[in-house]
Amino acid sequence: VQLVESGGGLVQPGGSLRLSCAASGFTFRFYGMSWYRQAPGKERELVATISSGGGRTNYADSVKGRFTISSDNAKNTVYLQMNSLKPEDTAVYYCNAIGSWGQGTQVTVSS
Repeated sequence: VQLVESGGGLVQPGGSLRLSCAASGFTFRFYGMSWYRQAPGKERELVATISSGGGRTNYADSVKGRFTISSDNAKNTVYLQMNSLKPEDTAVYYCNAIGSWGQGTQVTVSS
């Protein structure tokens, strides 16, 4: 299993970013996917999940209405669209599937 995240960066409060996680080494369409994040000095927390096939999604209360998880089976990729970003969204964001982790992508929300 290999997961490669991309799309992080520095953005001002209120801005948007779209993270991508390219997956390989397993049959993507058979498995749900998740995004987690870890802020400095804090534990890693679940942000969003999507079921295999994309029919069901779940979000942490802190991101509901601002973040959207989606997947593209043709590209073996899961996305996290993040809107109305806040400074407290600053963290390293990780993709997870079948108990495996990507290397993470840094998101910094600051003016």
